Amino acid sequence: MAGRPLKFQSVEELQQAIDAYFAEMKESVYINADGIPVYEPLTITGLALALDTTRKTLMEYEEKDEFSNTIKKAKTRIENYAEKRIFGTSPTGAIFALKNYGWKDTQDVNQNNTGTPQVVINKNYIAKSDVTE
Repeated sequence: MAGRPLKFQSVEELQQAIDAYFAEMKESVYINADGIPVYEPLTITGLALALDTTRKTLMEYEEKDEFSNTIKKAKTRIENYAEKRIFGTSPTGAIFALKNYGWKDTQDVNQNNTGTPQVVINKNYIAKSDVTE
């Protein structure tokens, strides 16, 4: 953003645009075939589009001291949305999004080899009468 004037000149102006995004998403709902309301998902890219900028530029705003907390708070609201989706019927997309926020999906494998090792040999013999010619 060096050399270019900032799109948002103040934190207040940026906050108003962010609030407008969240308000629009709250009203952006449709009823699916089962009669269940479905809301438009909250995303970082969606926020960037609503602010008429790019995701990269939005992240650059976060690096500026005066805008950092405002962007972090908006990202936390979006992360909260994704976290809540984990408890829904199809959390796959939310899990992917949360991994992008630094969450980890790990498995612990215990490989304690205690005791005497066992060797199991399986021999599968076929009786001569079972073989067809």
